[in-house]
Amino acid sequence: MEAKTILLVEDNEDDAHLTLAAFKDAGISARFVVAKDGLEALGYLSGDAALPGLVLLDLNLPKLSGQEILERIRAAPRTATLPVVILTSSVEEGDLARCYALGANSFVRKAVDFKEFQEIACVLGRYWLDINVPAPPRRAA
Repeated sequence: MEAKTILLVEDNEDDAHLTLAAFKDAGISARFVVAKDGLEALGYLSGDAALPGLVLLDLNLPKLSGQEILERIRAAPRTATLPVVILTSSVEEGDLARCYALGANSFVRKAVDFKEFQEIACVLGRYWLDINVPAPPRRAA
């Protein structure tokens, strides 16, 4: 079976590297596509490639914020039901409330400790790629 794809939207190279390492070390076999800003992420999602099984979305990004990206993902019929997990260092209650209001499937705070982050990666990967049954794709009207 081919590995599922995860779209990681993260502008910080160190955070992106740590995320990829945590998933690999946790034994999650997924193909990662990394977008460094919102426009790159939306370009990937609107292209001809198959949709990823999961989007890991940071909030503080250049060009478009994570919340703006989430809003556009939910507004487009092709991506409206795509699983989106906010993966952020934000502790702001306003960010949490706004992301859920915009349709985030989950809001996860980045762990500072790498071992703890590996555990988070393992749970996220196993649940969203192996256990969760995704919504069927929407058909064009």
